[in-house]
Amino acid sequence: MQTSDLLQATLTKFRDCYGREPAVVAYAPGRVEILGNHTDYNEGLVLSAAIDSGTCFAVAPAGGATCRLTAGDLMREVRFEVGRPAPVRSDTWANYCLGVLAGLLPRGTFRQGFDALFFGNIPQGSGLSSSAALEVSTALALARLYAIEVDPISLARIAQQAEHTFAGVKCGLLDPISSLFGRAGMLVQTDFRTLEIARVPFGSEAVLLIGNTHAKHALVDGAYNERRADCEAATAHFQRVLPHPVTALRDVSWAEWEAHRAGLGERAARRAAHPIGENERVLQGVERLARGDRAGFGALMFASHESSQRYFENSCPELDLLVAAARRIPGVLGARLTGGGFGGSIVALVAAAAAAQAARLLEQAYAERYGTPCDVIEAQPGAGAQIVTPG
Repeated sequence: MQTSDLLQATLTKFRDCYGREPAVVAYAPGRVEILGNHTDYNEGLVLSAAIDSGTCFAVAPAGGATCRLTAGDLMREVRFEVGRPAPVRSDTWANYCLGVLAGLLPRGTFRQGFDALFFGNIPQGSGLSSSAALEVSTALALARLYAIEVDPISLARIAQQAEHTFAGVKCGLLDPISSLFGRAGMLVQTDFRTLEIARVPFGSEAVLLIGNTHAKHALVDGAYNERRADCEAATAHFQRVLPHPVTALRDVSWAEWEAHRAGLGERAARRAAHPIGENERVLQGVERLARGDRAGFGALMFASHESSQRYFENSCPELDLLVAAARRIPGVLGARLTGGGFGGSIVALVAAAAAAQAARLLEQAYAERYGTPCDVIEAQPGAGAQIVTPG
């Protein structure tokens, strides 16, 4: 479903649900992480892209203080008072929107409620951040409806806080920033120390294939928190042994890791190696894209996945199989897991002319091992979140 088709489907569902036109419709895309895995909370660098799939949020003012929120795929409704959003235990999809409303309340005047409906085309469980797309589209639409001025970074923080406090997921800023700052044909380079954003031309000679394994291994809190703790322990070690200031692993080079890793426990040393190496790969990747060296950029993606396997141990057999298969397919320049890991999707950089065959071969390789094919979609770096005109 193209974005224009998604918009029309959202408008049709809104009319069917509420019997009128929305006053505001916002669109926000999902994201794919290209390089820079688990670097955000280490004040590091990430290359990501908004993808050409996302979520539309349509809204119109209501007469009283009651809000009606409908999930367009389920056609289920949740009601609440505009000035008192609180997490719900059933229909928990509503918490992403409720959390955004809670974040916007201190910034504006909310005398009347609203009728809203959201609908998206991001594959569920794919690790492409459908939650951030919902939060960002909600924030954009409600800010416009209630005439609230909010800059993009503040909006990203509102989305992040919604996920923390209403959805119970301790995510970073990568997902909403990628959704907000995407641009067609561009990668988004984010410095998570300064929150400076740059855009890197992607070119038209290659496309991205996203292979969704639907595998869900138990990262969730324990493994993620363990890795964060190991990174913090490594930071404290390098603060003691290096002659320059260290506030995060961002401040440690690969050469310094090699020279001083012996003072760390083996596990913490391995964990630290991954974000340290990833930061350097992001910088190298930007340089290689600037030179038009897509093969060299792809090699960095393969190296990133190897680092996930060897050092951070956040891959899984399903992801490893797809990346290994990608290495053997003509026209595939690079591949790696994308997102937190432990399941979800890989992203592959593929010569445009080879994309269709590569997608078939990836599906076939997965089916031969696991009995059913994985889902492979082709994506291009897409436009970022925006208000779209109804009709």
